[in-house]
Amino acid sequence: MGEKRQAIYDATTLGKPKMLILGLQHMFAMFGATILVPILVNNYFNGEGLSVQVTLLCAGLGTLLFHFFAKFKVPAFLGSSFAFLGGFATVAELKAGKFADMTYGEKLPYACGGIVVAGLLYLVLAVVIRLVGVKKVMHFLPPVVTGPIIICIGLSLAPSAVSNASANWFLAIVALAVVIFFNIWGKGMFKIIPILMGVVISYVVAVIMQLAGFTNADGSAILDFAPIAAASFVGIPKFVFAKFDITAILVMAPIAIATMMEHVGDISAISATTGNSFIEDPGLHRTLFGDGIATAFAGLVGGPANTTYGENTGVLELSKVYDPKVVRIAAVYAIIVSFIPKVADIIGTMPTAIIGGISFVLYGMISAIGVRNVVENKVDFTKSRNLIVAAVILVSGLGFSDGITFMIGETSITLTSLAIAAILGIALNAILPGNDYNFGVNHQGDINRGVSFNNKISEDEE
Repeated sequence: MGEKRQAIYDATTLGKPKMLILGLQHMFAMFGATILVPILVNNYFNGEGLSVQVTLLCAGLGTLLFHFFAKFKVPAFLGSSFAFLGGFATVAELKAGKFADMTYGEKLPYACGGIVVAGLLYLVLAVVIRLVGVKKVMHFLPPVVTGPIIICIGLSLAPSAVSNASANWFLAIVALAVVIFFNIWGKGMFKIIPILMGVVISYVVAVIMQLAGFTNADGSAILDFAPIAAASFVGIPKFVFAKFDITAILVMAPIAIATMMEHVGDISAISATTGNSFIEDPGLHRTLFGDGIATAFAGLVGGPANTTYGENTGVLELSKVYDPKVVRIAAVYAIIVSFIPKVADIIGTMPTAIIGGISFVLYGMISAIGVRNVVENKVDFTKSRNLIVAAVILVSGLGFSDGITFMIGETSITLTSLAIAAILGIALNAILPGNDYNFGVNHQGDINRGVSFNNKISEDEE
């Protein structure tokens, strides 16, 4: 009793039945957040958005692609990225140029095309890191730039969370309360799946309310089970093939700046959890390449961008089983579920109020991560140049709600608020004198960002 459990790097020693159960645990850890992304995007596109089936398929295949390029060494699961939600919402509401007469469903492929380009940016960074080294790259992406951009991503989504929750505030509060409860007081497996528990428990409450005769604020039914009866048990996911337009690309691609930083942090966190330096072997350039290929593939067939999931890192810490084969089993489970439409339609009945309640936490957490990025890296705001960079990013990211539309020849181009913020932030940081950020100098800060190669702190830094 009280002895520390030994880490298991080869799960075959446990036997196949336990490996299958461990894989199922990883699938449940990612499931709630991964399926929430297409549900949210469907709201933006008035029901003509991403498919839950395609999303699960892309998560499973994307994870397997990542493992292939990472030499099958990294126990990471790739699920849907929330960072691109703002981009999807913006593309859905584009009304200038060629988008003026499009339906929501006709705009979706262009958003997916932007995801493809965002994924390809990963490949560019991977090549750059391979050639010049990570320290030189990080010099142009200091916390004073990445932090405020991440803050803007979360805050720009805040109105949609309130709008969804207002459909039924009681349900929204139940969902929010459940997520908070399990995140703070949950035990064991329940602690790492607060989002899934919030979805499940609030959905049960919604069923009870429906049976008791309650309705939404506007008098509509809380749940509509009609589509479930018509759905088949087995079916091919409905793919949407990407199309490309410069406006949509400029909406989505800049978001990759934040998600690439998120990737670096996740890989470093997995390294610290398992005791292996995956940043060195197989190498950060390989993990970025795998993540980028997975994201580009997802965009090509109508799925959301992928990202390495912190939820699954929590499963690694909980189970002490670090074998990547277990994560690949979870990927196979996700692929299997993607071919069962009835499950997808059951998920599709999720009330928007539940989505809104959960979004209060999710969107706020995105911004909180940005704040933490700034605080833990000790960004010096007594320096005017840092204040200027952060101020311009925040005002641009939140102020240009409709973006800026201009013409180049006969092509209408719209720069969204996030694109404007990213471009101005990186440019100002490079131009203004006094950019003294050097990766590796603030060792504790780099550890907190998740970009340190060595997580051991010397005594004078503690």
